[in-house]
Parts: sequence; C-alpha cells; structure tokens
Amino acid sequence: MTISMTSSMTKKVLWLAPLSAAMLMLAGCNNSSTPEDSAATDTATDTPISVKIATESSYKPFSYTDADGKLIGYEIELVDALCTQMKADCELISQDWDGLIPGLNAQKFDAIIAGMSITPERKEVVEFTDPYFHTGIILIGKKGDDISVEGLKGQPVASQRSTVASQYLQDEHAEAEIKLYDTQDNAYLDLTSGRVRAMMSDKVTGIDWLKTEAGKDYEVKGQEISTDEDAMGIAFRKGDPLVAKFNKALAELKDNGTYDQITGSYFGTSSTAAAQKAVATGGVEEVLVIEGDNVDVDANATIAAEEQAEAATN
Repeated sequence: MTISMTSSMTKKVLWLAPLSAAMLMLAGCNNSSTPEDSAATDTATDTPISVKIATESSYKPFSYTDADGKLIGYEIELVDALCTQMKADCELISQDWDGLIPGLNAQKFDAIIAGMSITPERKEVVEFTDPYFHTGIILIGKKGDDISVEGLKGQPVASQRSTVASQYLQDEHAEAEIKLYDTQDNAYLDLTSGRVRAMMSDKVTGIDWLKTEAGKDYEVKGQEISTDEDAMGIAFRKGDPLVAKFNKALAELKDNGTYDQITGSYFGTSSTAAAQKAVATGGVEEVLVIEGDNVDVDANATIAAEEQAEAATN
C-alpha cells in the first residue's frame, strides 16, 4: 500500500470548465476506464485498487497542512489505515470546499473525506459510507461578551459556507447577520479582527482552535447544539462499488482496535470512540471525553455512574 499526498488548493472555477469524456476518465482514475469500471476490474482480478481521495485542508484537526505543506490530521491517518486494510494505492489531494462534490461528480477524484456531514441534501447527489465520526456544533465568542445562541438577532455571526453549522444558522437564526466564508480559517480571521461578533462551527474544530494562541481570548457560548446531521461519512459517486469496500475496511478497523487507537489519539482516550459509538446507536445522549494517562474506562459505565450521581442530588 502506498499513500501519496498533494496539496494544491485548486480554484473552484476549474471544475466548471468543459471536459471531454476522455479527459474526465483520465482525471478520475489515470487510466482508460472510469473509476467505477476500474473498481469492478480490480475486484475481478484481485489486484490492488487505486483511489484518489480529496480533502479540504483547513479543517483542523480533521485535515490540515503542517509547516512543510504536508497533509496531516485525523482523517488523513484514518484514510491511511483504511487503504492499508484494503491493500489499496491511495492518493490524497487538497481541494477547495465548494468544489469537493462537483469535482467528485466530474470524476476529478474518487472519494471525499473532509469532515462532511451526511445530510439528506448531499445524499441526493453522492453516496456515503457508514459514519466514521459524530460531532455537534458550538457558538464561539470573545470572553466576557454576553453573546448567546438565543441572542443572535441582528448580530454578525460567521460560519463556513455549506456546512451543518451554517445551515443551522440559516434555518434557526435567519434574523442574525450571517456571514459565510470559504474556509474556517477565514472565518476565524474575521472573528479575531472584530468584523463579526461570534462564530458557529463544528464542535471539534472550534474547540481545537480555542487551544491556539489566536483563540485564547475566546470561549464556547452556551451548550453544544445537537442536530440530526452530525454524522460524518466518506462520499463517493452514487453506485460506486468502492463504498462497500470502504465500509468493510472501516468495520474491520473498528473490530481490530485500529479505529479506537486513531480516534483516541486525537480526541482523548479510546473510551471517546466507545462513547461516540454509544451515541450513534442511541445508547446515550452525550459524549464524555475521559482525559488522562493510562485510563481504561468503560464509557457506558461512566455515563451511568454520572447519571446516578446526578439523580441522587436532585
């Protein structure tokens, strides 16, 4: 298995250019067949498959670039493990967020892993794998500011375009002065410069930013907001047999402990992944992150104990 990474922030206008059928096939899989035909051939001959996977590299800690421009992050490690499990040759490339789904359907690449939530609207145009992560959304504002989710009317609020967070703002707080950005980084810049008063973002990426020097004067306002669209999946073209291959590999990583190891290394201990699994199956209403060294805690038992303690004090 080899996995190569390329960071080339392609402008979204490129996918709008007319392409011949031959060029589309070349862009999709670098040979004379379409990615779908290639996957079917690889299954029949049992030879390693080649997969080009796009990500959006400003979504820390899921996918971002280091000082040398190399793609790193949780999703990058997860893709590496999935491709190893499938004995696949994978290439990772960076694309603008707005061009991800159009580029996928134009066969510029074969898959998307970019913190993309599984929503009914997206399922109309792409097909997702089983979820690999669950998260919520939060409101971030300056420390000491009394801004709240309930008080957004007339207030300038930032969010990344075409995300669950921005859709929530538009659906639930249309009276706010909503400002949408092409990347999370640009939204953070307007927040710290004072051009917006608050920002609505994915919980994990937002909390990660709060730990940085730029975010030290900011905090989460209120409680995490849960939606019905907080599950992330890997996107493929509709009907692509690669979906089944990636689902099988993801299930195997969960069974052999690799998924918990990768998830735990980014978001706490392995109990974090166990708690997320409980949320996904409807077992609990929230995720607990157990921090500390050499911690081996059953997430469901921890949640049950906290519920009992809370009941005793009520």
